[in-house]
Amino acid sequence: MFLKNKLLLSTAALVFCAGLSTQAMAHGDVTPQGVDTQGLDPLGEEWREENPYRPPYEKNAQAIKIGFSAYTQNCARCHGLEGISGGIAPDLRMLEAGLEGDEWYQYRVVNGAVRDGAVYMPKMADYLSQEALWAIRTWLESVSVDE
Repeated sequence: MFLKNKLLLSTAALVFCAGLSTQAMAHGDVTPQGVDTQGLDPLGEEWREENPYRPPYEKNAQAIKIGFSAYTQNCARCHGLEGISGGIAPDLRMLEAGLEGDEWYQYRVVNGAVRDGAVYMPKMADYLSQEALWAIRTWLESVSVDE
């Protein structure tokens, strides 16, 4: 009887732990949220090489506001609240300013990041518009820090 109860408890514990591990894995598999970019100039299908929403863009403040909301909904879970990384993913506030930083940013949001077959970052351009992604970059530039 003792052995039967011990086996039942072990099985129950295993089932419970398996349930927890699926919940933990599900956290990283989240569908990106749509972003309302109304009010920003439409950019078309072809990717811009440089962020069109940085100053002197007349609606820069609006792009920053949209970018903050979009970042919070779609990027913060890995890159940290308010852009402050907790170490899981790069701190995007430290991206290089200007065209060089834009090139890296564009490459990463279009191509994502995969290592040894594991997706570290999805291809965000598959889910978010160019307008939304450049608005995120605009917000990141507004909170940029020097290393």
